[in-house]
Amino acid sequence: MPPTSTARLLSPEEIAIQAGHQVAFLRLPERASVFAERAMRLRQRAAGHPMRDFLLFIAEVADAQHALLSGFPAVQLSGEQAIESAARRGVPPLAASTWPRDPAWRTGLRQLLDALMPRLADSPALATVQLLREAGDDWIEQQAGRLLGGVMMDLDLAAAPLIAAALQAYWTHLVISTDAARGAGMPNAFGRIDDPTVCPCCGSRPTASISRIGAEASGYRYLHCALCSTQWHMVRIKCSHCLSTKGIHYQSLAQRDAVPDDDAAPGAQPVVEAETCDSCGHYLKIVHMERDHNVEPVADDLATLTLDLLVSEAGFERHGVQMLLLFGDSDPPQGGGGGSG
Repeated sequence: MPPTSTARLLSPEEIAIQAGHQVAFLRLPERASVFAERAMRLRQRAAGHPMRDFLLFIAEVADAQHALLSGFPAVQLSGEQAIESAARRGVPPLAASTWPRDPAWRTGLRQLLDALMPRLADSPALATVQLLREAGDDWIEQQAGRLLGGVMMDLDLAAAPLIAAALQAYWTHLVISTDAARGAGMPNAFGRIDDPTVCPCCGSRPTASISRIGAEASGYRYLHCALCSTQWHMVRIKCSHCLSTKGIHYQSLAQRDAVPDDDAAPGAQPVVEAETCDSCGHYLKIVHMERDHNVEPVADDLATLTLDLLVSEAGFERHGVQMLLLFGDSDPPQGGGGGSG
């Protein structure tokens, strides 16, 4: 069945008038909750889902990421001069495409794999985990470089999601630690950069966007970084790929994307939509907290792959990056976190 169009969202002007205050540009990830909430949402989405086993596997990965992030060791951070230089040049200070990765991320990868193995005794994924656990450092670094640079050639698609999971934990730790290291009176390490379509912290593309709730951000749309889970503000009804505000439409699977235990009344608005752009032919999903308080961009993106298929059949290319499931080429990379979605 074709995707259905839904009622238009508030315009940026209407949002600004109703909000009456300056919205926070950045929402940095929180160490205690970023992966824990993802795991919880994945398990919620898995109930009765055709991809149940895969979603539960990624939930186990998110649990391992949470444990890894909770005890991640100290790593080399960006110096003050480098942060100031990045700000002057309008580029992200922790750019995934150029940042010298600390060897601790590989240690983290192996810790993540060790945590997964006993949970996957009866899973076909166990063989991939075991092979990756024995892989050499040089091969792992080559795979990480291809993954972050959006290079699909010679990328091991079976191992890539596990390598991506460790990179996500590492970059999330980098962002949190860099922010925490700023002393009183020092300027923020992260802020607006010249390219609003990529993460201001690491330069990666978003996985999806999220319409938030709460006193500080009610009704505002944030893009969710595929790599470090930072969220940055971008007004609604604006293409996250070409920045056009014309020819923007919203497509959905109607009630098909509701979780099985959702008690929403019949006819309720869809939780996940694809924002399509006629100007450039790209799309990015948006998840709505006002329609389901438990939404999580990465989990809800994985749980709505049918929407990707239908929108792609209509001729649109995916702008968002899903590092935990690579299944084809997307845009040319724009910094880190490139590749497939």
